This record gives sequence, C-alpha cells and structure tokens, in this order.
Amino acid sequence: MPAPSAPRLPILPYRKPTEGRDYWILDNALPDPDAVRARLLARSDWYEGYPRKPESWPGLRAMPALEPAQLEHIEAWVRKATGASKLWVQASGDGGTLNHNCVQVVGYNECEPRPHTDSRALCRYAAVLYLNPAVPDECGTSFYRQRLPGGQRGGNIVQPPHNNLVEALGTRFVDVTAFAEDVAIPHRYNRLLVYRANLIHSATGYWGQTLEKKRMAAVFFWMA
Repeated sequence: MPAPSAPRLPILPYRKPTEGRDYWILDNALPDPDAVRARLLARSDWYEGYPRKPESWPGLRAMPALEPAQLEHIEAWVRKATGASKLWVQASGDGGTLNHNCVQVVGYNECEPRPHTDSRALCRYAAVLYLNPAVPDECGTSFYRQRLPGGQRGGNIVQPPHNNLVEALGTRFVDVTAFAEDVAIPHRYNRLLVYRANLIHSATGYWGQTLEKKRMAAVFFWMA
C-alpha cells in the first residue's frame, strides 16, 4: 500500500510585505557602530547554542546588546516610524520574556533559514540590527509565504486566535520546503530592520567561521 500523504496544512492569509506598512528600514542606525561592535566582540559572557550545546537556537548569545542610551535612540525612531505611542517588553504568564536587546553571532555552518513568526502574545514588532561590516547582502532577513502542493503560494501572516506559526499550522514539524521566499532585505552594516512580528520571516543566511567574521546582529521584541 502507498504511504499515507502528509496532512494538508491550513492556508494562512496573505499580506504582501510593504515598506512603511509592514516593515521599516533605518540605515546608519547608530552614531558609532564600530564602538558598539568592538565592545560586543570583547565580551566573555557568551551563552552557547547549537552546535556547541543541545539548544534549539544556534551560535552565541549575550545580553544586553545595546546600552540604555543607545536603546532609547533606537526606540525613539521605532515609535516615530510605526506610529506606536509606547513600546515595552511583554512578560509571559510565567514571568519569562523574549531575548530582547540580545546580540546573536551565528556562523554559516551553524544554522539554515528557519521561517517562523514571533509570538503575538509577547510582541507586535521585532527588529534586527546588523553589526558586522563584512557580511554579504544575502545574509540579511527574508519574509516568506507558504509554498503549497503543486507550486501555488499561500499566506504569510498569523492572526487571532493564534499566537504563532505553530498554533496557526497545528504542528511544529513543517519542512522548510513548505515556504517560499517572498521579499529579501539585504544585509547592511548598521542597518535596523523593524517588522511586524506576525509575518513569517527568517535570517536569509549566515556567514563566517570566527567570532569576528560571523553574522552579528542585535534583536529586539516590542509590544505596542
């Protein structure tokens, strides 16, 4: 007998990612990115992820990435760009939070694109600040949509009552081939990319094999 086919996943709503509505870009985001990068490279308190430790997340992480004045500079622009009157870090029911203002360093052989959404219960906007001047364009961030059987395209956004992509699709185990790249934002040193956290997204790619050469980025998660 033929093997049973995989269950058909729900088709999500689609909203074309549009700059100024769904994502916002600020180039030259920090006045002195070289000093920020040097401070982060000098850290010795990194938490190790995959493949060094049995974690679901890759590379190295440390918190905080930006100092308070630098973070306020970024948040003031995000409020203005998005129209949000207030931004805050939302705690979950058990008191946990997302890794807000966290620097991540990931090499090319430590991870692959992982399309996902961030939790609607914990953030409305997410952002990434690229902090390596020598990383290729194709190591930025991409927005994805569903790739349906037969090559048709599905949606890309998680809406109530679901909080994340796992809830919306009803499973955590979705092959990466079930997603197609829709819009790619190139990597640029000192570029801040802010986006609606319920859009399917992922780092487009990773780079480098040493701390100095790997893709370094600070990530942020705000409720508004």
